[in-house]
Amino acid sequence: MIISEEILVNITPQETRVAVVENGALQEVSIERQGSRGIVGNIYKGKVNRVLPGMEAAFVDIGLEKAGFLHVSDIDAGKGDAEADADSDENIPRPVINELLHEGQTLLVQVVKDPLGTKGARLTTSISVPSRYLVYMPNSSLIGISVKIEDELERERLRALLTECLIENQRGGCIVRSAAEGVEEEELHRDLNFLFSLWDSLLELGENIKPGNIVHEDLPLSIRILRDMVGKETSLVKVDSRESYQKMIDFSDRYIPDLPAKIEHYPGERPIFDMHNIDDEIQRALARQVSLKSGGYLIIDQTEAMTTIDINTGAFVGHQNLEETIFKTNMEASLAIARQLRLRNLGGIIIIDFIDMEQVEHKRQVLKSLEKYLAKDHAKTQVCEVSPLGLVEMTRKRTRESLEHVLCETCLTCHGRGSHKTTETVCFEIFREILSTARLYDEVQQLLVMANQDVIDRLLDEEATSLAELETFMKIPVKLQVEAHFSQETYDVVPV
Repeated sequence: MIISEEILVNITPQETRVAVVENGALQEVSIERQGSRGIVGNIYKGKVNRVLPGMEAAFVDIGLEKAGFLHVSDIDAGKGDAEADADSDENIPRPVINELLHEGQTLLVQVVKDPLGTKGARLTTSISVPSRYLVYMPNSSLIGISVKIEDELERERLRALLTECLIENQRGGCIVRSAAEGVEEEELHRDLNFLFSLWDSLLELGENIKPGNIVHEDLPLSIRILRDMVGKETSLVKVDSRESYQKMIDFSDRYIPDLPAKIEHYPGERPIFDMHNIDDEIQRALARQVSLKSGGYLIIDQTEAMTTIDINTGAFVGHQNLEETIFKTNMEASLAIARQLRLRNLGGIIIIDFIDMEQVEHKRQVLKSLEKYLAKDHAKTQVCEVSPLGLVEMTRKRTRESLEHVLCETCLTCHGRGSHKTTETVCFEIFREILSTARLYDEVQQLLVMANQDVIDRLLDEEATSLAELETFMKIPVKLQVEAHFSQETYDVVPV
C-alpha cells in the first residue's frame, strides 16, 4: 500500500504539538512545552560527583536538579567502535569505572534519556551530532549505514564515500541516515563539513565554560521534525504559525534545499488539529481500552517496569470456527498495537498477550504481521517469538516520556491507581477552546470560563500573562468562575 504522510504542526506560546498522519490516520504525536523541553541530544560540561564501583557507574552534575547517570558501558575509553568490534572480549579487558573516572573530574557528556520520575538523565561520553543526512561521532571510527537503506550497491557507495572523506580529514566516524539514500556526493560532503565545523566550535566552548553548563542544545521540535521525520513519503508539512513557518523555511533553505516546497503555512480559522480530529485521537490514546473494528479490543496497562497489552475477541464471533476468529482478531490487533506504541510513545519492555492460537502457521503469520507494521516505527524495536502461552516479549527504545506521562499526572483521589490531566494541560485546552468559541460567535461581548478551583488558580497565577495576552489578541474580556463540583479535567467556556 502506498503511504501518503502529512505532518501537522500546532504552535502556541506555551507548547508545540506535532502530529504525523498517514493515509488520514494519526500515527504519532510529539509534544514539547516551553517550560519542560526534553534534553535528549543536549551536550553538557559535567563534573563527576560520585563514582560507584559496585554499580560500575558514576553520578555526574550537569547543572540539573538531579545528577545524571553514567554507566561504564557508556564511557568512551579511547577506542573506536569498529576496532573494538573486530576484537574478541578476551583481547579487550573491559576497564573498570575507577580506571576511567574520579570525583571532581570534568568531561563532556551527552543526554541519551530524559530524566524520568526519580531517575536522573542517562548520559554517555560517546557523543554524536546529527545533521540531515549523517550522525557524526567524533570519538568513534565506526561507519554505519541505516538498515532502511536496503540496496546493497547504494550502501557500498555511501560507505566508500564516507570512509574516504573521514580518513582524508582524520576525523572519527559517522552513521548514514535513511534520508541520505540517493543523495549526491557534494551534498554529503557539505553535510559532513558542517558537522566538522560544529564539533570544533563545541570543543572550544567546552574548554572555556564552567562545569554544569550546556555546551550544545538540540533544535526546537518544529525544526527537528524537518531534520529527523520528513522523508520521501512526506507529502506536506503544515504549520499554523507564520513565525515558525518562516524559521522552518529558513532552516530548510540552508540545510535541506529540496524541502521548502513541502512546507506550507496554515492560516485557517479552524484549528489545524481539527482537520483530522487529532485532539479526539489524543484523548482516545489516553484511554486504557482500544476498540478494534471487528468488535475485539486491546487493554493497555503502562507501569514503570513494563507495558502489558491484552487482546480480547469481545463482540467478534466470526463466521467460521473459533480458531479462525482468534486468528483474525490477533492479525487485526498486530496493526493496532504497532500504531498504539507509536501514538502513545510506549518504550522499554512490552508484553503482548495474544489470544492463544493452536496452529503454528497462525502464530508465525501474526508475528510476521506485527514485525511488518513495527518496521514503520522511528524508534528501534526488537520482537521475540510467540511463546506457547501466546505471549510476545518485545522492546521499544525509550528516549522520552510517553504521551500519558507528558499530559497526565498521578490522581490524588485514587492514590496512584490512575491518572488525570495536569492543570497546565487543562489550561492550554481552555485557551484553545476560548479561541475556537470566539471565532464561532462573531458578536461575543464576554466569555465565561467555568472550571475546577485548581485550574482557575493556575489561570490567575502561572497562566495569568498568557490569559491576558489572549484577551488582548481577541479584544474580548474573559471572566473566570470556580465550579466546586467540577473535576480537574472538566471545564466549560460560555459566550455571555
